[in-house]
Amino acid sequence: MDWSSLYIMQKQLDDYIETQHQLGNEDLFQKKYLALLTELGELANETRCFKFWSTKPRNKQTIILEEYVDGIHFILSLGLEKGYRSAPNQPGAATSDESEQFIRVYDASANFYHRPSEENYQALLSQYMKLGELLGFDEQAVIHAYQEKNEINYERQDQGY
Repeated sequence: MDWSSLYIMQKQLDDYIETQHQLGNEDLFQKKYLALLTELGELANETRCFKFWSTKPRNKQTIILEEYVDGIHFILSLGLEKGYRSAPNQPGAATSDESEQFIRVYDASANFYHRPSEENYQALLSQYMKLGELLGFDEQAVIHAYQEKNEINYERQDQGY
């Protein structure tokens, strides 16, 4: 995956949003972190992996992928806030349980929030990529969906979203 181009696209989008909303001098790290947690919850909700009480099936894979790339937007943006442009390293295997992998991502997110080191950012990015693999997404699908959502995000800004 070409991470450098994704960081460039995310930086341009972040700059555009900050200019549109006159946020140039505001520290947005906390808000972006909460946005990531919200997106993780939305993603988990679409997979329904934790809903042991329900027989309703998971949503379509296209919807799950769209929610997944929303998380990538905020993870990249958080990295940019702290000056990191890492590609994920993925030592170790992902769990085969979606609920467990979501918890690993939440834990990595909290670790990065409380101790925003490059090592903790790398762990967050890696756990999130493992989640994507577990959900069945390959690099090409993720890149394509990210690019599409990036365009939608610009359109939303132009429409006063």
